[in-house]
Amino acid sequence: MKIYRVGGSVRDELLGLPVTDRDFVVVGSTPEAMRELGFQPVGRDFPVFLHPRTHEEYALARTERKHGRGHQGFIFHADPDVTLEADLLRRDLTINAMAMDESGVLIDPYGGQRDLASRTLRHVSPAFGEDPLRVLRVARFAARFGFEVAEGTEALMRELVARGELRDLSPERVWQEFALGLVARQPSRMLAVLRRCGALREFAPEIDGLFGAAGARGEPDLGVATALALDRGAAAGDSPRLAVQFGITCRHLTLAQAVALGARLKVSADCRDAALNAIRHGAALERAADLSAAEWLALLAGLDALRRPERLDVQLSIQSFWRGREPEGKADPEQTRVLAKGALQALNRIVYPDAAPASSEGVAERVRQLRLAALEEWRAGMPAQD
Repeated sequence: MKIYRVGGSVRDELLGLPVTDRDFVVVGSTPEAMRELGFQPVGRDFPVFLHPRTHEEYALARTERKHGRGHQGFIFHADPDVTLEADLLRRDLTINAMAMDESGVLIDPYGGQRDLASRTLRHVSPAFGEDPLRVLRVARFAARFGFEVAEGTEALMRELVARGELRDLSPERVWQEFALGLVARQPSRMLAVLRRCGALREFAPEIDGLFGAAGARGEPDLGVATALALDRGAAAGDSPRLAVQFGITCRHLTLAQAVALGARLKVSADCRDAALNAIRHGAALERAADLSAAEWLALLAGLDALRRPERLDVQLSIQSFWRGREPEGKADPEQTRVLAKGALQALNRIVYPDAAPASSEGVAERVRQLRLAALEEWRAGMPAQD
């Protein structure tokens, strides 16, 4: 029995990146032998075991054969005679098809180290074209590492899309890969890769339709503007918020388009709300300095910001990354943030009277009048805007 560390941890170590999750392949063993050594079986479709102490995953070397359509249409064969090279051959990209033995010696039968050096995403074998999920994975890796896709690999991706195999993927898997790309280092690369092979049009036609569409404020291409705003969002911190990035993605869709996209991909509630609020309230935030007290009240009430101030924070971030495209001085994201926070603080400082009107309608109107008065007073105390 021989044990090798494989896949992403080897790739990331060679790139000088932090290694978090480690996976191992076991050559020359059987499920019975693994259990006798104390490994706990967890694989349902093929033999995967947890180490008795570290709880890291150890998979028996295996081959696979396509059976049916989709991401899960495979039959796996694990046997002591399966070699490491045969196991690595079934992997998606050369940079993920490297291994290290227990002495730290690199095993690289398919040129992964070469492709790391040239910053290339290249398929290992024609079997790449049997798994439609790999289209999304390649696009996501392009966003994460900033690598280019090899011409032959992109051709296989186009073939997968043309055969309609992306339609066999579950919405959850599509969203999982797409979401990882949105918060990667350069999301614009993911969108570019998905557009070139036709995949974006397949699962997110609303986003694909932004490219080439002019904006109401004179943007020559809303798709390009969206991609650049996403890159700004990703560059703003080590852990960009997914809700912010999805809100940026949907900022210039219609409400109907955003609802349809969110339902199709089964996005999380916070991402859905961020997108819908960006569409509903983005235009108001763009003219924050000119909003009346009534408009501020409508904006903050629409966001439910008194109870959920984090919603306002999300929208301010979305607005900030979009405004980064404006000429200097035309719009100031920090000014918008200061104004929005000031308006919210004015509402939070209200002292409500103990005596309340008899009817619920009277209570609601009294609260509204107190809030309008607080916002009017706050606006009156604001310094004059240039």
